[in-house]
Amino acid sequence: MRHYYDAVVVGSGMAGLTCAIYLRKAGMHVLVMTKEEKLSETNTYYAQGGIIASCDDDSAALLRSDLLRAGAGYNNLEAVDFFVRKGPPLVFEFLIGEVGIQFSRSEEGKIDYTEEAAHSKRRIVHYEDHTGDKIEDSLITHAGKTGVEFLNGYTAIDLISNNHHSRDPQELYREREVMGVYALNNKTGKTETFFAENVVLATGGTGNLYYHTTNPVAATGDGTSMANRAGADIINSEFVQFHPTCLFHKDIKRFLISESLRGEGGRLKDHSGKEFMKAYSDMGDLAPRDVVSRAVYDMICKTGKEYMLLDIASYYNGSIPLEKRFSKIYSTCLKGGIDITKEPIPITPAAHYFCGGIKTDNTGKTSLKNLWAVGEVTCTGLHGANRLASASLLEGLLWGKSTAEAISAERGKIEKKRFNNIPDWEDPPNAEEFDPLLIDQDMRAIQLTMWNYAGIIRTVRGLSRAEADLEYYAHRIMKFYKSAKINRQIIELRNAVVSSQLIVSAALRNTRSVGCHYIKT
Repeated sequence: MRHYYDAVVVGSGMAGLTCAIYLRKAGMHVLVMTKEEKLSETNTYYAQGGIIASCDDDSAALLRSDLLRAGAGYNNLEAVDFFVRKGPPLVFEFLIGEVGIQFSRSEEGKIDYTEEAAHSKRRIVHYEDHTGDKIEDSLITHAGKTGVEFLNGYTAIDLISNNHHSRDPQELYREREVMGVYALNNKTGKTETFFAENVVLATGGTGNLYYHTTNPVAATGDGTSMANRAGADIINSEFVQFHPTCLFHKDIKRFLISESLRGEGGRLKDHSGKEFMKAYSDMGDLAPRDVVSRAVYDMICKTGKEYMLLDIASYYNGSIPLEKRFSKIYSTCLKGGIDITKEPIPITPAAHYFCGGIKTDNTGKTSLKNLWAVGEVTCTGLHGANRLASASLLEGLLWGKSTAEAISAERGKIEKKRFNNIPDWEDPPNAEEFDPLLIDQDMRAIQLTMWNYAGIIRTVRGLSRAEADLEYYAHRIMKFYKSAKINRQIIELRNAVVSSQLIVSAALRNTRSVGCHYIKT
């Protein structure tokens, strides 16, 4: 089947939905595509802490300073200045004013601002500790009302580009441009062709390349890998942020313990009940995430324990009861036999956020014509070498809007006859079905390689080992990909090994420890 749109947005998180809403408001025919059966199954949905917003005693200069400090001065100053000027007011203008989200308030009825690590002010608004799912569900509803089309259960395979796919030899001599995307219908196993004047990648991050992660299983570096194959610029791939506090539990996996617990007084402790963060940073428990993650990892290594502890019960004195302020964390931990109002929480660091990605400017434009990108899949340079807490949701919101405005202003058109020269997807002859256990085994091997050698603390020797191992996996994976009956798992496996190689090669090139890229000599 062949479909035609003004814009196809691949990914249904905050950045993609915001972009789609603004595109639709500009009168464009827009499709949001996701490989998941549930539109809400995104990294956005699982964000707990909150989103940076305007507040009376804050300033653009102060927020700028915090971003640069957290990002180790590696930030794109143009992106930072754009963010601090345009970002915080947009929460009130769009999320509250237009979408109608009612963030948590104090007993006096005022917006309840909270604080997280490396912030010098309480400038983060939240909806209890359900901020992500509240925003995600609200945006899906709002996008539907504006007329955005949704297509779930479709896995994007490759970007369509004129130089690579067209049967017209004249396209070889044109500037490379993206003309759509091939996507697999997960249910039927058939690949369909989606032509578009503009493709917006909003596919999220790379957390599932690692053995321990807070990300959902869908975070396999899809957009990064697709863009790289098409020839787009990928930068800062060495900067993978690890969250210091993921719940350590035999039955509950991938559950984040929000940084805002430490913002509300929580302290990290060892198994004897001793606090340890002051030994690692003057900022203590509210040091930047890379510092805290390395400290927790170091304590785990030193003590031989599998986890450390986060104690909020002994320190919380907020006006909202603890079990309500952190209702999601409270109920989830309680299911695992942990009462956070009475005892500390077992935690371990986990891969959390990809600070690198597809290089874009402040309008979401990539190095390829007609290809745009928003959200975690991008590298705007805002985060530098390490992301400031609660900056990512606002980045997705702001760049979603600015990208849509840039696309609407350009209103580029592709002649229909040029689409006619693009063939539909062709499966390999005599395609084989592969045992899913083999695919799972290869994915697990990649995850362990990345965790052990390209994780929180890296060495040149370890990264070199990872490079060699990934080259071996890539050779095998690409070989059977070319002969396989395609499915979502095989597509994700190919994307995972490509994105892992990008991370490792970037880490080997950057010999200086900075931010969340830490090389032990």
